[in-house]
Amino acid sequence: MIKRPRRLRTNEVLRKAVRETRLSTDSLIWPLFIVEGKNIKKEISSLPGQYHFSPDMVGKAIEAALKADVKSVLLFGLPKHKDEKGSEAYNENGVLQQGIREIKQRYPQMQVITDICMCEYTSHGHCGILEGERVDNDRTLPYLEKIALSHVMAGADMIAPSDMMDGRIYALRSTLDKNGFTDIPIMSYAVKYASSFYGPFREAAASAPAFGDRKSYQMDYHNRREAVKEALLDVEEGADILMVKPALSYLDVIKEVREKTQLPLAAYSVSGEYAMIKAAAAQGLIDEYGVMCESAASIFRAGADMLITYFAGEISQAIKKGDIG
Repeated sequence: MIKRPRRLRTNEVLRKAVRETRLSTDSLIWPLFIVEGKNIKKEISSLPGQYHFSPDMVGKAIEAALKADVKSVLLFGLPKHKDEKGSEAYNENGVLQQGIREIKQRYPQMQVITDICMCEYTSHGHCGILEGERVDNDRTLPYLEKIALSHVMAGADMIAPSDMMDGRIYALRSTLDKNGFTDIPIMSYAVKYASSFYGPFREAAASAPAFGDRKSYQMDYHNRREAVKEALLDVEEGADILMVKPALSYLDVIKEVREKTQLPLAAYSVSGEYAMIKAAAAQGLIDEYGVMCESAASIFRAGADMLITYFAGEISQAIKKGDIG
């Protein structure tokens, strides 16, 4: 007797009925970039279709997100002034803090997640305090604590540390709790690789290191078991959500972390992934919509519960249309 799996593929209704991977618009997170100034909405050359917004204009992005049924955003700030200690990162009236307040005052229903890192704010472009040309892990932690406090005091609903310093989750959880912010969750960039896929983001966020690279604190892309170790350490230290970054070249890692941990798992489909799809589509080499849908589904199929993506609005519409999910 011939086994016939094709029976369950004979029509669209049946194919959707037996679909194994389900997507929801509730699981999408849209990254946004906030710059100093006024009346600014400027397209980012490295990320076609994405923009820099000044705090007074970020409402346009939030309205577009809500119209697309995207309920969460991840904010990055670009200050004009940078120094060795990234002091604008924890300035209570810094550009990101202004953006948080603007969003939460006008659109309280939007979940605001903020990136906790120093690379956009330091004059040297590294993610922590330097000792010579080495990032000093332990000296960096108090600065991350100050950044996190400034964000939640401005109204952030969740913080997302991306610096990859050892012990940062414990430090941030302790600081938030001591200051009365026991209900603020931490989405940890638990598994963040030193990746060449970040190139467009570094232009968008003006965060390229002035010297060297970040391989001493971001992970070696050859390693999978280390990803599980990093994730489990962050679980132990008090993370509420874990993240794997990048996504598409690390589907095996997403699967491994999903199988070895119990916390919700996010994946960040990074700037290089987005830019490659856009560039290939512009050359007529691929179907942008189809590749966007297929790649998003693959990330959820690997085990992600949430997806941080520059395609959040378009993926939301694809889910509503029933093309994916």
